[in-house]
Amino acid sequence: MSRISRTLELAGSSWRVLKADKELVLLPLLSLIATVAVAVSFLWPIVSSCTETIGSKNACELGGVDYVILAVAYLTLAFITIFFNAALVHAANERMDGGDPTVGSAIRGALGKIHRILPWAIVSATVSVILRSLEQRAGLVGRIVIGFIGLAWSLVTFLIVPVLVIEDIGVFDAVKRSGALFKRTWGENMAAQVGFGLLGILAALPGIAIIVLGFNAGGPAAVTAIAIGMAWILASLLVLSALNGIFQTALYRHATGVGTGAFDGNLTTAFATKTRRGFGSTPRGFGG
Repeated sequence: MSRISRTLELAGSSWRVLKADKELVLLPLLSLIATVAVAVSFLWPIVSSCTETIGSKNACELGGVDYVILAVAYLTLAFITIFFNAALVHAANERMDGGDPTVGSAIRGALGKIHRILPWAIVSATVSVILRSLEQRAGLVGRIVIGFIGLAWSLVTFLIVPVLVIEDIGVFDAVKRSGALFKRTWGENMAAQVGFGLLGILAALPGIAIIVLGFNAGGPAAVTAIAIGMAWILASLLVLSALNGIFQTALYRHATGVGTGAFDGNLTTAFATKTRRGFGSTPRGFGG
């Protein structure tokens, strides 16, 4: 129960940060726009070529160049996601330190950590591709095992972006560091991932209901209802994405004994007693 209580406190701190800096929602929006633009620019030539091939009644087969394009596209998309998450973490950390971040300062902060973000994007994308490839080739039991491996990987690396941004260490040391922090925060980590998933479903329900009502109504009202419902779902996803990034920052700061400053509840020392000196010690003298 204490872990659930801490998770709720951290979620509350994250919400207060977002209320203080509502413009941070623009970072997930920029990430979405960049993702769509990159996906279209990389995939459209392949899709167009494939459509023309099918139109001429020949099988559509990808060539070596197409696979290279797909690999570069996948890596670029991973980089975009991590980059804007790093920008969000930078902004949340600045706010919790008592600063007043902007979208510009957040992006500049992420740009200053590209040498950390890019290697992690490569590692993350590679692990994801390997797991998916193994899952496609495995039987039922194998898929279950690989699914658990993927879940474990996501849990262990949940705090890696705050580690990369705040501690500015290499990717492999960051994976070890994130794993060490996971040992202290596994309950809050799992509760957050399950909680944000459920919250996402609940937040999307009104939008889904509006869309369903629009379909039932038919006519011009349906178009308006669908547009409103889609806008609601998109806004909900953007807010939750921002909250998730801020939560990662808050959890990292508590796990290292820093606390969330003006947004703290009674958690300043929640994890401080577990912080050890050495590789797992609080960075730059925070936390005592």
